Amino acid sequence: MRDIYLDYAWDMSPSQRTSLEVGAKIRVTIEKIAHGGHFIARHEGAVIFVRHAIPGEEVLIEITSVGSSFNRGDVVEIYAESSDRVSAPCRYAHRSGCGGCDFQHISVQRQRDLKGEVIAEQFGRIAKMDVSVAVEEVSQPLGWRTRCTAVTNKGGALGFYQARSHTVIPVDDCRILAPEMKFSELARLGAKGDQRIEISISNTGERSIATANSRDESPMRLSDGVDIAHYTVGEKIFEVSQKSFWQSHKDAPEILSKVVLEFLNPQEGDHVLDLYGGVGLFTGSILPKVGSSGRVDIVEGSKSATADASRNFADDKNVGIVTADVAKAITRFSRADLVVLDPPREGAGKEVIAELARIAPRTIVYVACDPAALARDAGYMRDAGYELAQIRAFDLFPMTHHIECVGKFVPRKVS
Repeated sequence: MRDIYLDYAWDMSPSQRTSLEVGAKIRVTIEKIAHGGHFIARHEGAVIFVRHAIPGEEVLIEITSVGSSFNRGDVVEIYAESSDRVSAPCRYAHRSGCGGCDFQHISVQRQRDLKGEVIAEQFGRIAKMDVSVAVEEVSQPLGWRTRCTAVTNKGGALGFYQARSHTVIPVDDCRILAPEMKFSELARLGAKGDQRIEISISNTGERSIATANSRDESPMRLSDGVDIAHYTVGEKIFEVSQKSFWQSHKDAPEILSKVVLEFLNPQEGDHVLDLYGGVGLFTGSILPKVGSSGRVDIVEGSKSATADASRNFADDKNVGIVTADVAKAITRFSRADLVVLDPPREGAGKEVIAELARIAPRTIVYVACDPAALARDAGYMRDAGYELAQIRAFDLFPMTHHIECVGKFVPRKVS
């Protein structure tokens, strides 16, 4: 995908762009939210993406980086404060602190409203579609995250990176992590210097910790806990390896499975493609609906995830599992009644969407963690003959700019 920030600066001629310097402090009015956790301000024609702001505020910002199309800055002083500004619950949530949470300074309701604005703008800007959706509350804004990647500094202090930096900010308590992860306990113990540390806790109480050197591409190695954890979703128990993807919000698997099932509406005997299917989360809820006369084919590129899926559906002869790149593997299928796809952040892309149109399912359900990618692919869907029939959005990443959307696409009716 192209750089999303360029979308906000496309109409600026070179003569409008002023020369700003890193470290300069200027007074600006914050206009609106931008995708990526930033807010837009302008100074003498220059676009500035500002962190720790709220639309409508008058603030003093410090320029942190400059470029030919846009610049970046942080709020250092507030002259006119938004009524939605609150005290961050985490003492590390400030411009010189941890870069993990973008929105702790904003009331929770306003966070969701702003995320809804981002979705609408991305669809309008990228797909030229008018979409309005309320971002739904899922849980309390703290204590929801069950998987994280932390790092240690040279001295072995555990923490997270500062925003847009490789500087490690030591953190002794992360407020958005599930208490069962016992992050504070790990922080007190410390670890070897310059380590990347992945921590996860299953909803059956199994904690896993894996480590690797943060200065190279060495693979993660399990250092504590189980390599294969168990997660219960409905009546299904999933085996998930430490290397396999699983939703980080404690309630996400249950909620997303229900919405996908509602949007798909699978019937007895249906053939379903579960693309980017991972360990088979959605297959677990779809399979009972299609019955023994139906079939589900999981396509996933991760060998770890498909190994998990093979165990999760070892007794189900009507589940096929393909370890391959989706764009290549989808050409093997001539038809399917239904398709669900949950691609990585960059989305499915034009090639995959074209193959879906060839297969011609009656419904496509798209789970997306990036509204820009979803909007782009919705445009490809439209061009391929499918229209967006329904969309829901969920606040599965409170205190951050991230959003989870689920879209239902159906063949466009020809008048």
